[in-house]
Amino acid sequence: MATSQTLRSTVKLASGDELPVLGFGVWDSPSNLTTKSCLEALKVGYRHIDTAQLYGNEAEVGEAVKQSGLKREDVFITSKIYTPAADGPSTYQKCLDSVKKIVGETGYLDLLLIHNANVGAEPRKKMWLEMEKLHEEGKLKSIGVSNYGVAHLKDLKSYGTKVWPPAVNQLELHPWLQQREVIDYCNKHGIAIEAYCPLVRNQKSDNPTLNAIAKKHDKTTAQVLIRYSVQKGWVPLPKSDNPGRIAQNADVFDFELSKDDMEKLDAQPQEPALVLAVDNESEE
Repeated sequence: MATSQTLRSTVKLASGDELPVLGFGVWDSPSNLTTKSCLEALKVGYRHIDTAQLYGNEAEVGEAVKQSGLKREDVFITSKIYTPAADGPSTYQKCLDSVKKIVGETGYLDLLLIHNANVGAEPRKKMWLEMEKLHEEGKLKSIGVSNYGVAHLKDLKSYGTKVWPPAVNQLELHPWLQQREVIDYCNKHGIAIEAYCPLVRNQKSDNPTLNAIAKKHDKTTAQVLIRYSVQKGWVPLPKSDNPGRIAQNADVFDFELSKDDMEKLDAQPQEPALVLAVDNESEE
């Protein structure tokens, strides 16, 4: 059954910008493969690439966008900052470095995220205030967070005087980790949800429920998990350096999981996050 959404569908952010409903993750993608993999993703039709300072491949993502021949405004690019520098000005520069590395001196990023709340309250505040400045200057079209719980988001509200709510909260999300409390908070406050590790690092490929649903729809288990995220209203960020899987992971808009399918996946036992400090996964 065809669905109303396509690979080009978007989610409206609090900033007013449009976030594509499916992203391409590059965590753990070797620098010598990142450009090639991103070009493959863009060729297939992805228009949303998610990188980070920590990944060490920001420049390669930028090179792929440049080589693709696509207009800059047609590709949504996200990066993340993990820790601040020594002071405000140097933290500002650290954020700006990502912009320059990916899109050059005169470019902009569509979204910059604070990578992890675990760095502490003062570091989080320092990064956010400098990100707000870059947002005002147009170097960052939207700003957001990753791995933030409800308490972290409430703390941000106390000093995020220029930008509230954050445009995005990026979390590990899949049937076995649904993080319902923070999801409810984000939905209430208009914070878009991105799902990293939507394929559970391939650790649930033998799950009987998942396999039965995949067989019913004549799809792979990975496609079912990505489709699950999309139907939950999350923006999944599957990762692969395999051209066949890159294309397959995008082929999730010609079927729809039933109410019964969704309920069975929702009912999976909840497990702790497998990675707390970093994100995304090697899905090969």
